[in-house]
Amino acid sequence: MELGFETFLLVCPLLFLAGLVDAIGGGGGLISLPAYLLAGLPPHTASATNKMSSTCGTAVAAFRLIRNRFVDFRLAAPSIAAGVAGSAAGARLSLLISEKIMMSLMVIILPVCAFLVLNKNLFRDRPSEKAVSRRRLYAVSIAAALIVGVYDGFYGPGTGTFLIIAFNIFAGMDVRKANGQTKIINLTTNVTSLVIFLVSGQVAVYLGLAAAACNMLGGYIGAGMMMEKGTKIVRPSIILVLLLLLIKIISGLFSFG
Repeated sequence: MELGFETFLLVCPLLFLAGLVDAIGGGGGLISLPAYLLAGLPPHTASATNKMSSTCGTAVAAFRLIRNRFVDFRLAAPSIAAGVAGSAAGARLSLLISEKIMMSLMVIILPVCAFLVLNKNLFRDRPSEKAVSRRRLYAVSIAAALIVGVYDGFYGPGTGTFLIIAFNIFAGMDVRKANGQTKIINLTTNVTSLVIFLVSGQVAVYLGLAAAACNMLGGYIGAGMMMEKGTKIVRPSIILVLLLLLIKIISGLFSFG
């Protein structure tokens, strides 16, 4: 599909904001996917193109966490395999669903994602005081990667938060270690679904690359901002974009065939 300059003008600043928000307090995906939809991209193209920009951002974050040794590769290996299988299934499923159904599902999914991402009380800062067996760690990690992988391939926003909640609550990991495992799994689920969407011709490649550059720039700047000042923009930014998208979805539901 051909995209005008105005599409880039709307998407790129919002993807910069998404990167900024994600670096400061998380939840950037709740801005990035809506940005493509607000610009008028069909749901499948929006979701597919969002995978390109989110893959780049996740790759940078994963590299930093690997370098700082927050990733347990022995634990991550089977989880990556499960995540790839789940993401491939989710991506293929999303391509089979009509645009009207996709948009209808977003009306339900977006508020739930926003609640979970913005509710930081769900996380424990310290690891569980009870010893967790290695077998349970593997079981939780594989199950979470498979289930959330399906969701990531199908839709995406909130994937990192869902994985961190699973590792933090059910596997007893502290947030930093849970984040390390999450990012390496999320990177592989992103890459898997992106490949499927590229093969199916759903990705607006040039827009995705431009948006990815803006997203990474926002993340770089956001990482250097003072938390006390930065967190003040997270909730308002996410809520505003979601409200705009919700209005657009509701007003356009009956226009899809």
